[in-house]
Amino acid sequence: MKLNASRSLVLLAALGVALTVVVMARRADGPVTNPGRSNGGSATATAGIKETPVADLRLDRLKAEATELEASTRNPFQFKPKAVPPPSRSQASTAPAPVVIAPALVPQGPPPPPPIAMKYIGVLETAQGRVAVFRETSGDIVNGKEGDIIDGRYRLLKIGVESADVAYVDGRGRQTIRLSGQ
Repeated sequence: MKLNASRSLVLLAALGVALTVVVMARRADGPVTNPGRSNGGSATATAGIKETPVADLRLDRLKAEATELEASTRNPFQFKPKAVPPPSRSQASTAPAPVVIAPALVPQGPPPPPPIAMKYIGVLETAQGRVAVFRETSGDIVNGKEGDIIDGRYRLLKIGVESADVAYVDGRGRQTIRLSGQ
């Protein structure tokens, strides 16, 4: 009876695994060798190991009574500002009193212009160039090229792929409008 090649390979692999298991088991059961000896001989287990003193174990400390914990006043979901540390005696005596400027004395500039209320929908590539498409708050669709005046109030300064720069016709209130896709 002849064994084919695959059966013989499986048999060899099983034999190798069994041999490895036997060698490892013998090493675990065999005597401890002294690594200090260089002639390859093995020493007995009692001659190679020195007894080290074991620290005194206090098992009674493990069985100590559990103490009652105090109720916590900390709330991790409530945030409070950090307390200001009190000034030291040297700082308190030498620090001048803060000067308070009344808000009425500070000159107020003109209010900023209202934000441009358009949404940038996208850009069209045409034979005449790029055309930006906007939607007003009323729902009307408005489009224009760079430099055009849109809706009589806004000037289209620059058209980008993801944004468009728009300003009021008089030059104030420049705003970059991001692509909204709506």
